[in-house]
Amino acid sequence: MHPLLNTAVKAARKAGTIINRASMDLDLLHVTSKGHADFVTEVDKACEQAIIDTLSHAYPDHGFLGEESGKSGNAKAEYTWIIDPLDGTTNFIHGFPQYAVSIGCLHDGQITQAVIYDPSRNDLFTATRGRGAFLNDRRLRVSKRSRLQDSLIGTGFPFRNLEKLDRYLEIFRKINARTAGMRRPGAAALDLAYVAAGRFDGFWEYGLKPWDLAAGSLLVIEAGGLICDDEGKPDYMASGNVVCGAPKIQPQLLRMVQGLDPLPESLDV
Repeated sequence: MHPLLNTAVKAARKAGTIINRASMDLDLLHVTSKGHADFVTEVDKACEQAIIDTLSHAYPDHGFLGEESGKSGNAKAEYTWIIDPLDGTTNFIHGFPQYAVSIGCLHDGQITQAVIYDPSRNDLFTATRGRGAFLNDRRLRVSKRSRLQDSLIGTGFPFRNLEKLDRYLEIFRKINARTAGMRRPGAAALDLAYVAAGRFDGFWEYGLKPWDLAAGSLLVIEAGGLICDDEGKPDYMASGNVVCGAPKIQPQLLRMVQGLDPLPESLDV
């Protein structure tokens, strides 16, 4: 395992321990709201601090971008860690076991290391650029499905920007009618990891943040998947809009997200 990745795994497991301990006494959580349907707990903050402490101890010259603490560390650093300490906070505070720690390392404009850790299942998703993606010790590959109508597609509602909801629901209805099913588990980092693992054949969402996408995007790429924004461009980290999936599914899903009909079934390859 790459030294950077090894340190990130240690940091993610420390955060996972905090999360699992807190999950035993959810009634004691102090929850505050950052906006509509956007919550933060002392667990989010404690996890982020534990992650940054672990990484900065090993790499004191690195920079950090955390969901809760923003930018810190070396502003001119060659390496920047992008951290979501608890993706799926709303799920967590309701005891719904679909949440994860997400840590990505940005180097020269590319995510080069990725860790997504699901503490409730002890699932550890990891990737190093050019070396593949893994779940625990098992190599991951995206699904081999070729037809959209056979596919299970993940998504997330645009809860931060409700102005997009009507457009989103219109697209949702069309995709739902052309697939085997749609799922909205509520933690984008895990959704992306599930694409890498072949559990989802594709995934799309609007309005995500860099910490939602950093680690998961590398997992998808290293597992052989395709990922872009809703315009088909590689700017998903900046726009927050993402469409990804298996190589034969993602182009079909992208067409539907763009409001186009998928290719005729005879051409769906």
